[in-house]
Amino acid sequence: MACMKLGSKADAFHKQGQAWFCTTGLPSDIVVEVGDMSFHLHKFPLLSRSGVLEKMIAKASKRGDDEEEARCTLLLPDIPGGSKTFELVAKFCYGVRLELTAANVVYLRCVAEHLDMTEEYGDGNLLSQTETFLTQTILHNWKDSLKALQTCEEVLPQADELNVTKRCIESLAVKASTDPSLFGWPVMERGGPMQSPGGSILWNGISTGARPKKSNSDWWYEDASTLSFPLYKRLILAMSDRGIKQQVISGSLMFYAKRYLPGLNRHRQGKSGESSASTSSLSEEDQKHLIEEIDRLLPLQKGIVSTKFLSGLLRTANILRASPSCLSNLEKRIGLQLDDASLDDLLMPNFAYSVETLYNVECVQRILEHFVAMDRVEGGNSPHLINDSQSLEVGSPSLAPITRVAKLIDGYLAEIAPDVNLKLDKFQLLAAAIPDYVRPLDDGLYRAIDIYLKSHPWLTEPDREELCRLMDCQKLSIEACTHAAQNERLPLRTIVQVLFFEQLQLRSSIAGCLLVSDNLDGSRQLRSDGMVGAVRENEVLKVGMDSMRMRVAELEKECSNMKQEIVKLGRAKGYVSSTWSSVPKKIGFRLKSQMCSAQEGSVTNPNNNSPKSKVLLEHKANQRRHGNLKNLQKI
Repeated sequence: MACMKLGSKADAFHKQGQAWFCTTGLPSDIVVEVGDMSFHLHKFPLLSRSGVLEKMIAKASKRGDDEEEARCTLLLPDIPGGSKTFELVAKFCYGVRLELTAANVVYLRCVAEHLDMTEEYGDGNLLSQTETFLTQTILHNWKDSLKALQTCEEVLPQADELNVTKRCIESLAVKASTDPSLFGWPVMERGGPMQSPGGSILWNGISTGARPKKSNSDWWYEDASTLSFPLYKRLILAMSDRGIKQQVISGSLMFYAKRYLPGLNRHRQGKSGESSASTSSLSEEDQKHLIEEIDRLLPLQKGIVSTKFLSGLLRTANILRASPSCLSNLEKRIGLQLDDASLDDLLMPNFAYSVETLYNVECVQRILEHFVAMDRVEGGNSPHLINDSQSLEVGSPSLAPITRVAKLIDGYLAEIAPDVNLKLDKFQLLAAAIPDYVRPLDDGLYRAIDIYLKSHPWLTEPDREELCRLMDCQKLSIEACTHAAQNERLPLRTIVQVLFFEQLQLRSSIAGCLLVSDNLDGSRQLRSDGMVGAVRENEVLKVGMDSMRMRVAELEKECSNMKQEIVKLGRAKGYVSSTWSSVPKKIGFRLKSQMCSAQEGSVTNPNNNSPKSKVLLEHKANQRRHGNLKNLQKI
């Protein structure tokens, strides 16, 4: 820390209890009361340096009698810095040795102005000395400027009036936007030319013992966080005015919040086991005020701060009952970048007075609505642009964020589904907020629905059917279809739909395999060179077709068993049998069309020009068509 020595005499002051005495050999003729301290001094050293003290001594001498004139008392209740600062002023007036430092220069600069200690009352007076030291030394160094700004907190009105606070802030703002190696102690890059063999920094060829550090834009975060928030806020605004990047400003705000909001670090420690770095001694009211102020300072821009930090800030704001505008702004910030969130970021406990659910579902619902609205404004794809699930996966990159959000919400629904207090309408509203076209598969949604049905066994059949309408049975994977076909918690209508679409997909796959097999047979007769490869591929396809036929047989057996059960139930509900009877007809009709078209396509082979081959192929196609029609009639 920089210092400036003043005076040359030995210290002639000593303290006794709450009083200071000057041992110059002469009895004191004036007592100065500053707070709870008394200074027994002499008139001449004081009035020769201070215009204010000169006037006060003269006024007290005229008002008092002869005894009081010999010993008067002055009261200085409003002196900046209190008794500690006046002790330094008294020593300066007596010429005693003292040091000006960054820790006391602001106090002495303010008290010199307050007591009118100008050059009119002596050359090299305290006002000029402190101003010179402040301007030429303190404001040229980061650490000293920071320390001086910290001391402005106790004498803020006087420091603001003298522009001391502003000058310290401007000095720090300039240095924060400048390479730190250009001021103060040099900051070297690792591996630079000015390093000793041991790796320490060399200064004029001499090893300093200091280790080199990276020169990053966040080097000033920790120092700035030591300021009180009013001064820190003024520093941040000054940096913004100087054009420092918003990412850097936001990073400093995040660092400051983590230091003074224990809730952010407590949540982080509970999840990752890291120790809390918070040094907060703020009350809950001050913490709430801090959150609201940080929300105002943070720019409303996507990706400017991490979603994890914003969710922690929102969680803490809910605990501390922050203002509704603050909560709404934080929800909008999270909604802007919801595609970067994790499941843990959305699991916010419910701190409402009337607690119904374990997690704050309404908050997540509002966040999701903000994201969907933002996605529409930015020109996200509409449903008519999506033809199938494959085009969704390989389509426009604009679909990637909302697809990630759909997966995230499905996971969130599965996490909150076991809550027995979660109402059906809240679950449905959150699930339906995601457009259907952005889900390539509905496996995640099916899992959440299944967990909800398991945790709410009292739901009626109509409620179960309404809940299951949220998912599309055609967008379930084979594994999900297999699980759903055996899931007793699902309503009967959903199980029938799952079986129907699964069987339809399998039969369509078989028809496609038959078409490929016929084409391979024709090409094998025409091209003897590819005989070995065609035989191998044909064998692989036949193995797959056998597996599919076995699966179809199993499904047909399951459908037959279900049909018998439905017929039994149909005695009490007559409409079931009539409904069921239409299903095989529809399946048969569609499969006949598919099989016929597939077989006709296999006969027409553009690469086959031999009349004999055409006859053979047509004969085979007729045999297969006849066999398929018999099988369909059996169904």
